[in-house]
Amino acid sequence: MHQGPAERHIDEQTYRKAVGRFATGVAVVTTRLGSIDYAMTVNSFTSVSLDPLLVLFCAEKLARFHDAVLESGVWGVSVLPASMQEASRFFARRGRPIDGQVARWPHYRGELGVALFKDALATLEATTTAVHPGGDHSIVVGSVHSLGMPSDGVPLMYHDGDYKTL
Repeated sequence: MHQGPAERHIDEQTYRKAVGRFATGVAVVTTRLGSIDYAMTVNSFTSVSLDPLLVLFCAEKLARFHDAVLESGVWGVSVLPASMQEASRFFARRGRPIDGQVARWPHYRGELGVALFKDALATLEATTTAVHPGGDHSIVVGSVHSLGMPSDGVPLMYHDGDYKTL
């Protein structure tokens, strides 16, 4: 007889190892609240729908970014090339200074005012259309407002607990 998830114990470390075997791209999601830029590395970004154009990402509820993006209602996504691995590591680090954090990498302001990275393989801007509970994360769905493909390059990937390239 097959055991359901509630009938067995799966420790967090084993869970992380198993889901970490799914190779993902890496992106930085940004938002702007007042005059402050917020940013967070994600590998939980995906296209949802072509009609209407919808995308989503997941934000950890404990992250400072979480409340900022929910309050602002607008956000940008920069899909990272392998050359931006340092940026990915920086925006994944807890407790980093907020002031001037995006200034370390060349960026521009999108139509919605959010920071988008000039070296990104693709950029999108979105307005939040729905937020769904997802355990210790929120699933943030947005309607795509604009997009671009500022550079070509090798995509940054994350697999088995480390960065990789194709």
